[in-house]
Amino acid sequence: MSATGRPTADQRPGAVRRALAGVRWYARELSGEGRWDAYLARCEREGTEPMSRRAFERHRDDHRESSTQGRCC
Repeated sequence: MSATGRPTADQRPGAVRRALAGVRWYARELSGEGRWDAYLARCEREGTEPMSRRAFERHRDDHRESSTQGRCC
C-alpha cells in the first residue's frame, strides 16, 4: 500500500487476476463446463472410462427433458 492508501502497482495485477478468475469460474458454471470437469474427475476417481463429450451433453439434455418439474406458475 502506498501512503495514500491505494494499492501499489505490484498489488494490482493480483487483484485483476482474481477478478478475472472469478468471472471465468462464473461463466464456466453458467455454461455447464464445470459439470463436464466434475464428471471427468469422478470417472478418474472411480476408475471408469468417461463417455465422449457429445454423449455426455446428450445424456444431460435427455435427463433435463425427461425429468421436468411441476411449476406453480
